[in-house]
Amino acid sequence: MVNAYIGLGSNLDNPIQHIHQAVEDLKILPKSQLILTSKLYLSKPVGPQDQDDFINSVVMLETTLEPLVLLDHLQAIEQSHQRVRERHWGPRTLDLDLLLFGDLSIQNARLTVPHAEINNRDFVIGPLYELCPKLVLPSGTKIQDLLQHCPIDGLVCLDS
Repeated sequence: MVNAYIGLGSNLDNPIQHIHQAVEDLKILPKSQLILTSKLYLSKPVGPQDQDDFINSVVMLETTLEPLVLLDHLQAIEQSHQRVRERHWGPRTLDLDLLLFGDLSIQNARLTVPHAEINNRDFVIGPLYELCPKLVLPSGTKIQDLLQHCPIDGLVCLDS
């Protein structure tokens, strides 16, 4: 079993409901078990600001799926939520990003793990730290160190 961390984001058509339903969808993935789910966070969009704020969360799965097979399942879940890719960093009903897959580093045409922007995204670093404060990325970087260097003051926790 490998621990896989998945980032969830939505800013269209009842985003909280999309996140909750996506978590339910992740619970029934084959050869996988949902272990942890972070609180929900409100964050500003990356890129174009002419869109609503995002609802974000991170989950940890234990899985025996191969990384690209897991990616296929994540993309199928996105499609079940009518995900449309109209523009880069644009609004979306659901975005599922494979952030980490064990201690693997993967770089190919379909997948980059750890996620290329993991070090710069408060809406990833905050929830990852919540789930696993002692997490160490494949590069050796501690999530605790990223939290100290990435401003997360714009991140609002929606769960108490």
